[in-house]
Amino acid sequence: MSYGQEPGGPEQHRDDRAGGKPDGQQYPGQYPGAQQAGGGYPGPAGGSQYGGWQQPGQQYPNGYQPPQPMTPEDQRLWATLTHVGGIFFNLLVPLVAYLVLRDRGQFVREHTRVALNFHITMAIAYFAGGLTSVLGIGFLVIAAVAIVSIVFGIMAAIAANQGQFYKYPLSIEFFKP
Repeated sequence: MSYGQEPGGPEQHRDDRAGGKPDGQQYPGQYPGAQQAGGGYPGPAGGSQYGGWQQPGQQYPNGYQPPQPMTPEDQRLWATLTHVGGIFFNLLVPLVAYLVLRDRGQFVREHTRVALNFHITMAIAYFAGGLTSVLGIGFLVIAAVAIVSIVFGIMAAIAANQGQFYKYPLSIEFFKP
């Protein structure tokens, strides 16, 4: 028996349709009864059952399932982690949390939104402090922004952990509810 040949030889399994070998045997790695379009590529009408090319506007057989809502405990946890992560990584954690978790529940959506708005505001303040550091006062601005970010981030994390909504003071609303 050679590679790609079914046990029992070609006389038990013949594929005389287009795409099979002229002697009826299959190509190596080809499934029994499978055929190939010209050149070994799937045709434009549908491809294979394993996620081949599809017509525009059609959905895959399984389709995309919307995310399941989180439990209230999980929402509190992720909201708390978003605020704490914002203290250490400024804009990165709230941005990723907002993009990933905004459809998972109202509580986590609101907390990630306000954290993202606050940390965008703080990033602008850090940038302004960096620009004014040439004048010598920028370092004071950067220190004040860091203290404000830490204090308000801790207050927001405590509120989220207790299941309460929190609105950062000094925050510009870039993303509306």
